[in-house]
Amino acid sequence: MIRKTRLFTPGPTPLLPAAQFAMAAADMHHRTPEFRALFQKVLAQLKVFVDTQNDVLLLASSGTGAMEASVSNLTSPGDKVLVLTAGKFGERWVDLVKAYGCVPDVLEAPYGKTFKLEDIKAALKPEHRAVYMQASETSTTVSHDVEGVAKLVKGTDTLLIVDGITGLGTQTFDVDGWGIDVLIGGSQKAVMMPPGLAYLSVSEKAWKAMDSSKNPRYYFDLRKERKNAVKGESAYTPAVSLVAGLGAALDYIAGQAGGDLEKGRIALINNAQVNAKATREGLKALGFTLFAPDSPSAAATAVAVPEGMDSGAVVKALKEKFKLVTANGQGTMQGKIFRVAHLGFFDYLDTVAFLGAAEHIAKDTLGLPVEYGQAVAAAQRVYAEAVKQ
Repeated sequence: MIRKTRLFTPGPTPLLPAAQFAMAAADMHHRTPEFRALFQKVLAQLKVFVDTQNDVLLLASSGTGAMEASVSNLTSPGDKVLVLTAGKFGERWVDLVKAYGCVPDVLEAPYGKTFKLEDIKAALKPEHRAVYMQASETSTTVSHDVEGVAKLVKGTDTLLIVDGITGLGTQTFDVDGWGIDVLIGGSQKAVMMPPGLAYLSVSEKAWKAMDSSKNPRYYFDLRKERKNAVKGESAYTPAVSLVAGLGAALDYIAGQAGGDLEKGRIALINNAQVNAKATREGLKALGFTLFAPDSPSAAATAVAVPEGMDSGAVVKALKEKFKLVTANGQGTMQGKIFRVAHLGFFDYLDTVAFLGAAEHIAKDTLGLPVEYGQAVAAAQRVYAEAVKQ
């Protein structure tokens, strides 16, 4: 049988062909009118995609580079910050703020769970320079209540910095209305690109805070990037081909709604949410246990395997039998969960393909008492209900 590789990991995600073509054709120098026009166009598109009037900057790095920039540019050694952590990427915030000499108060939620707003309210202090959190914790596929946290922070001197790397394109943010000071995204997620670009929106409150920040910065100096962006340039050599690909990806998203990028963004979010719900219902129909049932992310779904089973066996079986690539758990969750993505260049038929493969693995490899078609049927019911609305 012919087998086609299908990437179902939560980053990198499947690449958009139009973006690949644009990257291949991006033979231009970055200090030319041609590239300046492209760069300014992409920055303007990103403001629509993020849904903000704030500056949006583009960095040649992974999303972690933008995370680091939001620490180095906004804090000073000795600053107290509040970090909300419920997984590996929340733990990354802890490591980053410590690396820049901040003193973190850490509020933890168990893996697979989210936070209680009353606990955040009790932990938040006037002396906290910033709150660092995830919108979607990719390691556990939990969605956090960014709006609720923003309400607690709004009106204070504390900054709110949100890792939206798998949240953007899968959930809705009112950046300006809620008062998110920094919202971070990455190219290898919902915008259907290879890794290598990070983007972040920066509020006026955050720009003012940079004036008193004493931490060192050079490559990730956001003030330099802001100054150069006005001219259609980056402070240092940009990832030219990736910028061209990102422009094509944003054009594609707009094209899904008749050329309206705002409506295209909404359609992209709805697509992820419908596919996520269909996948969850299909997996439950097979007898699998969802790892984060109470606050699930639309970016990806984590599935717990029965006691005594290694989730790596499921990941391996899907790849060997169908060339379908999913993700194992990270850190202490390795071997306990596997993760399947919904963000970016996935459609309903991709979901059907995954669940069809999952039926074979459940029945033929794991020996679960399932019938072919029951997961797909559960997904079809979700899709049928969604398209009626």
